[in-house]
Amino acid sequence: MRKTLLMLVWWSLPGVAEDPMSLKDAVHLALDKNKSMEASLAAQRVAESRIAEARGGSLPKINYSESWSRSDNPVFVFSSLLTQHQFEEQNFQLGPLNRPDFLNNFQSQVTADQTLYDAGQTRHAIRSAELTKDVTSEQGRRTQMEVIESVIRSYYDAVLSMEQLNVTGQAMHSAEADVERAQAIRSVGMSTDVDVLSIKVHLAGVREQQIRREADLDVASAALNDALGLPLDTPHSLTTALTPLKMPEGLLAEYERNALNQRPEARQLKLRTSLAENQAATAQSSLLPQVGVHAAFEADRQRFYDRGGANWLVSIGLRWNLFNGFSDRARIEESKSALRQSQAEQERAGSAIRLQVRRAYADLRAAAQRIDVAKASVAEAKESLRITQNRYETGLSNVTDLLRTETAVLEARTRHLAAIHDQRIAAAMLELAAGTLKADSEVLN
Repeated sequence: MRKTLLMLVWWSLPGVAEDPMSLKDAVHLALDKNKSMEASLAAQRVAESRIAEARGGSLPKINYSESWSRSDNPVFVFSSLLTQHQFEEQNFQLGPLNRPDFLNNFQSQVTADQTLYDAGQTRHAIRSAELTKDVTSEQGRRTQMEVIESVIRSYYDAVLSMEQLNVTGQAMHSAEADVERAQAIRSVGMSTDVDVLSIKVHLAGVREQQIRREADLDVASAALNDALGLPLDTPHSLTTALTPLKMPEGLLAEYERNALNQRPEARQLKLRTSLAENQAATAQSSLLPQVGVHAAFEADRQRFYDRGGANWLVSIGLRWNLFNGFSDRARIEESKSALRQSQAEQERAGSAIRLQVRRAYADLRAAAQRIDVAKASVAEAKESLRITQNRYETGLSNVTDLLRTETAVLEARTRHLAAIHDQRIAAAMLELAAGTLKADSEVLN
């Protein structure tokens, strides 16, 4: 209790408190600091790099190599002298031809390879990389919405804990006043020690609840910092009050329609189906021929800097996979099965998404109705307590009635706060289920 009160006093002192943080401020901070967002952005950069990598398949491949060889192998010496343009008439003599001296060959070579036709494999590879990037982007959007939902939940959990702690503190003050009231009535002989002891037992029960609320506040504050990506002990001054949210006017059918079009999971499944179709086309293209051109420029020298010659080569080649041990056929069947799996998952996900929307929609409506009921219950419980306290002072009510109404006020206020909290969370969950939860959503106001 002392730690929590000191924290609240510390936040309230001018020039000492942390900067006020609204729910929107918390969301923007989390989107900047949360490590899940950092990992998501890194994954998107990886996907973009793979597109550039795939596009490289349509560009020429140019390589440079440098090598040195030394040998007295007759074939090596004969061919090296030819490529070095150093072959002379005496090299035809049988002695040097059969038993030549050692010869150095410094070889520099530049090669270029360009695919002319690959049956669309490069095009399919680029398309697969682009689809993968789109899938990753949707995953990033899903991560963003989950981070926002986590901040909303933890923020209102912390606010609820603070409000419940305040309510319990008010109940403590009321119970302490009841003790004084009972002692005054006992002093004039209108009651016994039983009444005083009963109220003190009730006071101890309220104190126990207060201790639990303090622990809940500590945990909720740490959970909020975890969602924000900050050290767990970072203090905050939360400014967004726990008040009922204006109910959205959208119909259930509209939310379901938005979910099927906007949910990252729904979009990902559509993209995965397109990706499976593209992979099936890639597997089919492996059965078609490929044509490429090869060019090379070569310089061979006896010494690194002189006594050498140069030559060049250009060739066009065709490669046709006529038989590959049935592995190509297996890969084609695999891609077809993957396509059917993706299509089935896409159809199944539609029903699951609609169910999630309906659950969130029902939770929001129920929470709104609970707020109205709990609000009326608080007013009735407070009035009942006022009347009971007056009757107790005049001896018309007993201590049991007094304690019952005290407990009823505490429970009514707690239920009212819980209903508002649940409505706020349900509104966020509905937008999350519909795929429309963003950093500027109305549920953050």
